[in-house]
Amino acid sequence: MTATGTGMYTPKPGAAPLPRMIAAQALLETKMLLRNGEQLLLTVVIPALLLVLFSTVDIVDTGAGEAVDFLTPGVLALAVMSTAFTGQAIATGFERRYGVLKRLASSPLPRWGLMTAKTLSVLVTEVLQVILLTVIAFALGWSPQGNPFAVLLLLVLGTAAFSGLGLLMAGTLKAEATLAAANLVFLLLLVGGGVIVPLDKFPSAAQDVLGLLPISALSDGLRDVLQHGAGMPWGNLGILAVWAVAGLAAAGKFFRWE
Repeated sequence: MTATGTGMYTPKPGAAPLPRMIAAQALLETKMLLRNGEQLLLTVVIPALLLVLFSTVDIVDTGAGEAVDFLTPGVLALAVMSTAFTGQAIATGFERRYGVLKRLASSPLPRWGLMTAKTLSVLVTEVLQVILLTVIAFALGWSPQGNPFAVLLLLVLGTAAFSGLGLLMAGTLKAEATLAAANLVFLLLLVGGGVIVPLDKFPSAAQDVLGLLPISALSDGLRDVLQHGAGMPWGNLGILAVWAVAGLAAAGKFFRWE
């Protein structure tokens, strides 16, 4: 408000600073995600249960060494996919259907600011996921190796890749189709993305194709670093970078707000 010559005050309407608007929207998005029981099941409970189950019960041959050392990088990759792709696609798809995105697009918060807030919400959720899964893995006897910076770079590029694909799906398909497709992709990549079952268990021709998927690049890259102590996994980073650029560019071009 501003003071007048008579000492009275008059309103001074206007939008809040852009960083504050983005931070407020990101906080709201995070609270909504954490309060959604179905999304919480998908993003937190399922990866944690898979890690405990397959680390303690000899169901899948994970090769030499402790099963938890093989499984933890793959489950971390699965957690990224479940939040950045599956969860975000479903939530955004229904927001679009119910007109939430249309109303938000008419607010002072620009559209790119809304997408930034959604991305920040995804990153906050992933931090919580990584902390929880890391604690569980250590309790199961996990012995990580490698460069933490390489791990961080893989997670960031993996998030960008899956986020772009999730927004592309949510912005082009109907909400019900997004729900079905996102869950189907989640299940298919859980089985065929090197998360639980090693890629070398598949036929050689299939390995070449599956190795180009973002979930395979992320899980293999994390496994090379955390299990085998490898340096920077440039090949996997390159695959993730291509998916990230292609997915985000396509989402930016084809996303429909109504």
